Amino acid sequence: MRNLGFFQMLRKYKELIPLVGFVGFAAVGALTASAYFLFTKSDVIVNKSGNPEPWENVNPNQSQKFLSINQEWKSIEELEKVKKMMK
Repeated sequence: MRNLGFFQMLRKYKELIPLVGFVGFAAVGALTASAYFLFTKSDVIVNKSGNPEPWENVNPNQSQKFLSINQEWKSIEELEKVKKMMK
């Protein structure tokens, strides 16, 4: 049996094309979601020495969910009082 290249194998076994397509789509989606969460979410920490407590910079008025529908974000009065006392 001789070794076939990737594209030669796809040309010979056409039933593998949907499988390769779905696996490729899933891999791209996983990489995109990972990059999105890495650069936009505050609960993902890459450099601990730069900011060891990043959760203190979270805006309570901003949603931290990936998707929220018809939801209002209000600041918590007790939390605002504690923040003012700490400053």
